Amino acid sequence: MEFFKVSAEELVATVTFSRPPANALSSAVLKEFSTLLDELENDDNVRVILLHGEGKFFSAGADIKEFTTIGEKEQATQLALLGQQVMEKIEQFPKPVIAAIHGAALGGGLELAMGCHIRIVAENAKLGLPELQLGLIPGFAGTQRLTRYVGFSKAAEMMWTSEPITGVEAVQWGLANKAVPEEQLFEEALTLARKIAQKSPISVRATVELLNAAKSKPFHEAVQYEAELFGQVFVSEDGREGVQAFIEKRPAQFRGK
Repeated sequence: MEFFKVSAEELVATVTFSRPPANALSSAVLKEFSTLLDELENDDNVRVILLHGEGKFFSAGADIKEFTTIGEKEQATQLALLGQQVMEKIEQFPKPVIAAIHGAALGGGLELAMGCHIRIVAENAKLGLPELQLGLIPGFAGTQRLTRYVGFSKAAEMMWTSEPITGVEAVQWGLANKAVPEEQLFEEALTLARKIAQKSPISVRATVELLNAAKSKPFHEAVQYEAELFGQVFVSEDGREGVQAFIEKRPAQFRGK
């Protein structure tokens, strides 16, 4: 890996975005991250992914220098589609992906963070979509995810003014789960990741599918799907183990089967 560093401990893979100075997202970065996700999905020793940025930023945005090499509409469209595909891959990923955001998550950086399932932010972090400042628009599904998280009017304000919000405001607006002092950020996110990693991989995978079903399916179809997955999880080894452990008043030992 050229742009990411990976370490794994206690069923949590810590993925560090390392492309100084701004951790900018280029097409090469997007492709590498997609490949990394494939590897982590197939690693049974990884149940949760914690994503954070090295240096001053989570990610300050897309690679503007790469923009200068794009001369045709089709090239720009393909870049946007690549970014959208990777962000959707994160959101659909069967293992929880937690973003620990410090410094700045701007433009493509915020779009990357919004693809993750959970966002823990530093109180003084800056989150925004400033593309209109460049005469552009968000292209990695940012217009759609931001609207889904904060609502039409606040999304419009953030995009039209190009002004970022703080980590504290991100929590207030529904864009992030929790804001903490920056010096506590990584440990806070890691503690959450470890807590989730102790759950059954089968039940976690099922809830990821159902959370995404709430986005894409009509209610009556989604609840039918919930019932089907409930049945599958119920008869799994982990399902039996969890119920038995509760009865015996002991910690469950989930094996992902």
